[in-house]
Amino acid sequence: MVPLTNQTWRQHSACTGVDPDIFYPVSDEEAEVAKAICSHCPVRQPCLEYALTTRERDGVWGGATERERRRILRQRRKSA
Repeated sequence: MVPLTNQTWRQHSACTGVDPDIFYPVSDEEAEVAKAICSHCPVRQPCLEYALTTRERDGVWGGATERERRRILRQRRKSA
């Protein structure tokens, strides 16, 4: 996996050049467009790990909404 301090993964993201507003939807339903872009992204996992590690509170990162990332973090705490 790419170290989180090394953010060169961003150069390979599927969202490069896409309107950033797509990744900051008002509702989870509106997040489907961003999630569709993420589903084909070669750096989806490093992006998600970055968001989880830095506790990104807004937007879709690595194909996960804010709510989904909170759920992932809760599950990780339970299994740790």
